Formats: sequence, C-alpha cells, structure tokens
Amino acid sequence: MHIDWWTLGLQALNVGVLLWIFSRFLFRPVADIVRKRQEAADAVLAQAEASRTAALAHEAEVQVNADRLSAERGRVMADAEAQARATAEAILSDANRDAARIRADAEVATVALKEAEMTRLATQASRLSLEITRKLLARLPYELLVSGFIDGLSEAVAHLPEETRAGMGNPDQPLILTAARPLTDAERQTCQDVLERILGRSVTLTTETDPSLLAGLELEAPHALVRNSFRADLERIEARLIHHD
Repeated sequence: MHIDWWTLGLQALNVGVLLWIFSRFLFRPVADIVRKRQEAADAVLAQAEASRTAALAHEAEVQVNADRLSAERGRVMADAEAQARATAEAILSDANRDAARIRADAEVATVALKEAEMTRLATQASRLSLEITRKLLARLPYELLVSGFIDGLSEAVAHLPEETRAGMGNPDQPLILTAARPLTDAERQTCQDVLERILGRSVTLTTETDPSLLAGLELEAPHALVRNSFRADLERIEARLIHHD
C-alpha cells in the first residue's frame, strides 16, 4: 500500500481549515445560540420560580386575610349577639317596669275608687244619720239636749292628763263651752260647778251656741278640746266608715 504523504498532509490541512472555519463561523454561533437558549430557559425558570413564590406568598396573604376576616366576622357576630341580648334584656326590663307601673297605677286607681265610694257611702250614711238624729231629737224633751250630756262631759275632762287640766280655766284663758242650744242660767251654773269640782279651782267660763252639734256639749281650752255631742259621734262614725278596709 502506497501512502501519498502530500495528499494526506493536504487533507489534514483541509480538515484543520474546516475545523477552524467551523469553530469560527459555526460552532461559536451555535454555542452562543445554545448559551442564549440556556439563559432564556434559566430566565423562564427563574421567572416561573418567582411567579410560584409570588403565588405562594399571595396564597399565604389570602389565607391570612381570610383568617382575619373570619376572626372579624366572629367578633362582629359576638358583638351583635351581645348587643341583641342587651337590647332584649333592656326591652324586657322596660316591659316589666311598665307592667309594674301599670299594676301599681291600677292598684292606686282601685284604692282611689274604693276610697271615693266609701267616702260617698259614708257621706250618705252621715247625712242619713243626721236626718234620723234630727227627727229623733225633735221628740226628746228640750232639756235633755244639754242635761243628758253634762255627766259625759265631766267624765271626759276628768280623764284628761293632769298637766292639761292644770292649764284649764285660768282667768286670762277662759274655757269656751258650746251647746246645741242656748243654755239656761241653771244649766250654765251646773256646768261651771261640775268643771270647778273636777279641776279643783274656780274657772272662767264663756258659753256659745252651735245648732250643728244637734245635741250635747263641747268644751274648748287652749290645749284641749272635749267633744261630747251627737255631731262628734256622727263624725267618728263617718271616719270609721271612710277608713274601713
């Protein structure tokens, strides 16, 4: 086998030139293209990772906001429930207070009506009693309108406290004796004698007439009033009727 070294050398030179040309005009651009593609791919991957990180961060933020909204909703619901409960309790309290006031007003009105009715009945009874008393007194002897009450007057004076009786009948403060009709001289003297005997001293006595007493006597002193008359009896009966439960 014959080897042509010149041909082999030229072919080697051609190969070297081709390799230089390829490396100069083909391999380097291809490498640049590959590098740029790699850089572009890396950029896309980096952007994707950044997007993924941003998405995760956004998701976390959304979750935080959701948790905050849930907590805020719970707080608002709790506040609303508490306010509703307080409002309901206030309304119930107002209703109970109004009901109590209405009951109290009704009770007061009932008591007032009862008292008014009792007053009306007592007034009617008093008027009827006065009318009956007048008719009965018209049948009594004239002297009994006074003489029948002298003993009762003396007993009432005798039962007064000692300090009250001690100040009765002084000359500067005379006793006032009121009768249902004008007293005769004898009746006036009898009354004065009885009073002086009970009080143990002389007394100054003035007399007055008041037909509204119907019958009986009333004695007035600066610190005492002794009533022994039909009018006083009727007033006591009327008072008991009015205040009777």
